[in-house]
Amino acid sequence: MAKRDFYEILEVPKTASADEIKKAYRKKAIQFHPDKNPGDKAAEEKFKEAAEAYEVLSDADKKARYDRFGHAGVGGAAGGGGGYSGGMNMEDIFDQFGDIFGEAFGFGGGGRSRGGGGQRPVHRGSNIRIKVKLTLEEIATGVTKKIKVNKYISCDTCKGSGAKGGNYKNCTTCNGSGQVTRVTDTFLGRMQTRQTCPTCGGEGRTITDKCTKCYGDGVVRSEEVLELKIPAGVAEGMQLTVQGKGNAGPRNGHPGDLLVVIEEQEHEHFVRDNENIYYNLNVNFADAAMGAEVEVPTLSGRAKIKIAPGTQSGKVLKLKGKGLPSVQGYQTGDLLVTVYVWTPQNLTKEEKQLLEKLRTMPNFSPGEGEQGRGFFSRMKDMFE
Repeated sequence: MAKRDFYEILEVPKTASADEIKKAYRKKAIQFHPDKNPGDKAAEEKFKEAAEAYEVLSDADKKARYDRFGHAGVGGAAGGGGGYSGGMNMEDIFDQFGDIFGEAFGFGGGGRSRGGGGQRPVHRGSNIRIKVKLTLEEIATGVTKKIKVNKYISCDTCKGSGAKGGNYKNCTTCNGSGQVTRVTDTFLGRMQTRQTCPTCGGEGRTITDKCTKCYGDGVVRSEEVLELKIPAGVAEGMQLTVQGKGNAGPRNGHPGDLLVVIEEQEHEHFVRDNENIYYNLNVNFADAAMGAEVEVPTLSGRAKIKIAPGTQSGKVLKLKGKGLPSVQGYQTGDLLVTVYVWTPQNLTKEEKQLLEKLRTMPNFSPGEGEQGRGFFSRMKDMFE
């Protein structure tokens, strides 16, 4: 099912400011918060949907890519990579954005109540950035590539827990709450603050016996083969986000994302300009004067074009729909062929004699209408 537009989800215009986007998300998050809609799966999906929209639109970089390339610019580069279902779950949302709507439910910054003195923090793995080189042919159709990524994965010995045999004990500093209370005397009186426990890092528990393979981290270095589905129409410098395919999070934390940066390889024949591609065609004088049918390369093979009699050097011919598709899939560009009449450089005696005869003939004198035809005239030809 196609994803909804992020601006439509938050009910804001594309011109909305960062503050307006934040307010709109807070309104949606409160409306569909699981604590207000217990057991309502539809509300939970809308809660996740709003969080996904805000995660992109609140980041200037991601917002710019989304505005230019749509959903393909911020996700969907691999199977199962789109949306929060592919990486972040409800705990991710509370962990990242809980402070935005938490006060509406009276829970400080977590956004959701948890018995026993607070929510155990979730450690998130770091993102990985890679570059993928593509040819214009691959960009034209989209492509699936298998790549090897050196990354942190969950430790198979301790199942990612970091503890040998899964043995933990409650932290003696915070008594399992993950937070400690500090009382400070000030000139206004005693001030009480709660802080993350420095001993357990807010987890509320400590490992009694660390795993000998990952040394308590829950992650180890390994190489993983990933299958990336690159959509058609991507461009140089575009970044695709594959959620949940980055480094694994320590001690069963949530994984980071894989950021795929597109590199476009230089083509032997074509030059790209957005969705259009350009090709320079050299023809001999006879073909330009009398007309001919010639073959030109395209991204999907070869095509025949007609050179009209009397074609001048610089004439632009258009093969409609033979360019690249837009990444949103709205349109396809054209192949624009610029004709250049080839002038021979080494002439035989016989060839020189023939040209001498032609030199004085009326039809071989440049017409006044064609003299001075420059760039703008040729550009006009291109759109005829």
